[in-house]
Amino acid sequence: MIKQAQYIISSPDVKDCPQSSLPEYAFIGRSNVGKSSLINMICHNPKLAKTSQKPGKTLLINHFLVDGSWHLVDLPGYGFAQAGQKQREALKRMIERYCLLREQLVCLFVLVDCRHEPQKIDLEFINWLGENGVPFAIIFTKGDKLGKVRLKENVEAYKARLLEEWEELPPVFVTSSETGLGGEELTAYIEGINEELKVEK
Repeated sequence: MIKQAQYIISSPDVKDCPQSSLPEYAFIGRSNVGKSSLINMICHNPKLAKTSQKPGKTLLINHFLVDGSWHLVDLPGYGFAQAGQKQREALKRMIERYCLLREQLVCLFVLVDCRHEPQKIDLEFINWLGENGVPFAIIFTKGDKLGKVRLKENVEAYKARLLEEWEELPPVFVTSSETGLGGEELTAYIEGINEELKVEK
């Protein structure tokens, strides 16, 4: 259970991110996948990350300090259609540099809208993470928008699609920022990793 989360800084590049040894958990996904809403839900603060009906609102690397012990990182959404080619390339470079160069990154959470079939852009990004050895998990968002049976079918179909190219699946979570679904499982997963890191020290 997260007790306190506060905004720290927005950075245009990984080299400008906080000089800290705290573990980082970053959230990323296509524009309008519900990233800010999910962050606000798990942190129990509706005003923490700026939410918007317009996709492409997050254009910087946003750091939040959680319970004084780890950083939550809100990354720009990828594939923002209304951005020009130049801006899309700049965002892609920013995201890739953060994923590859940020030593504090412990896990990248890739957010996927549970209502849609696997999208090429998501699959390509997930495969890129695998090829580059970036530790990640998948979060299905907007779980309240489907009935239980359809939700399970969609998630299983997505897993089956991934297993066409992957030998084993990363951790998978199903969430809803409206109902709180999956929030406790997600924070328990993060806390579990944090405990392991303390032991390793």
